[in-house]
Amino acid sequence: MSQNKGDENLRPRLLKEYIGQGNVVKTLKLFIDAVKKRGKASEHILFYGPPGIGKTTLAYIVANELKGEIKVTSGATITKTGDLAAILTNLKDNDVLFIDEIHRLPKAVEEILYPVMEEYSLDIIIGKGPSARTVRLPVPRITIIGATTKLAMLSSPLRDRFGLLLRIDYYTDSELEEIIKRSANILGIPITSFAAKQIALRSRKTPRLANRILKRARDILEVDHHLQIDEKLLSKLFGLLEIDEVGLVDIDKEYLKILADKFGNQPVGVETIASALSEDVRTVEEFIEPYLLQIGFIKKTSRGRQLTSKALSHLKLSLI
Repeated sequence: MSQNKGDENLRPRLLKEYIGQGNVVKTLKLFIDAVKKRGKASEHILFYGPPGIGKTTLAYIVANELKGEIKVTSGATITKTGDLAAILTNLKDNDVLFIDEIHRLPKAVEEILYPVMEEYSLDIIIGKGPSARTVRLPVPRITIIGATTKLAMLSSPLRDRFGLLLRIDYYTDSELEEIIKRSANILGIPITSFAAKQIALRSRKTPRLANRILKRARDILEVDHHLQIDEKLLSKLFGLLEIDEVGLVDIDKEYLKILADKFGNQPVGVETIASALSEDVRTVEEFIEPYLLQIGFIKKTSRGRQLTSKALSHLKLSLI
């Protein structure tokens, strides 16, 4: 198997191959079975949750299970109604239109999507001014799958048109360990159970990062001629990547130390933290804080952010 082919095949193709998200998988199986029984799609799906946890993968699986093709686009790239019309005219029954970052769709595009979702019809305005007229064109019976990390930013009319709203959540360490072993097997990389567990612990509860770390481990395996991914190899890898035993990287540690040392663990506003880190507020709120909250290292109070006793213990241990 070539390296590129192995990389492409890391994405599971069918629901039975998917690891984790038990309730989501059960719901999707019911949806797919119902579509197959009726012979046509009648609902659309919205996946929401943190980045890197399998929303796109699940969209591909739905398309594969329905024996259709998938067209992948992003809310940010569909800037005008003509862009959406061009995409829809190239689809056929049972195909899936996957719109990532669907919360970024322009309002005009969002509104033209409503009749597509409800009646499988596309309304196109021909002409301008008083002579303008609307032409309604039929659209194939496709399934629209939206994905967002910010459910609250979707308008109610758009959100209400999805028959299934499914939250994709962070993975457990044991699920990630299983994913790492599966990926290693596909890539043809020997890995010890201990190594798979150590990568899982540092993967910030997301499969995307787990596979990324595994591929960097493969680089060292090939370059340094190791026989397998083991404790010795990982010691070098985690040193190079600067990832500690709970998945914290330099920017996370700097965040924690600012709260602990600079502000004596008194409540601090996010704008102040961002300024101290020389980062913008959005980076702090969307990239740094979600994982620190998830592992119970920080708490948000009405007066600002504070470290938990768990974070303080970790900082002391890491300084020893």
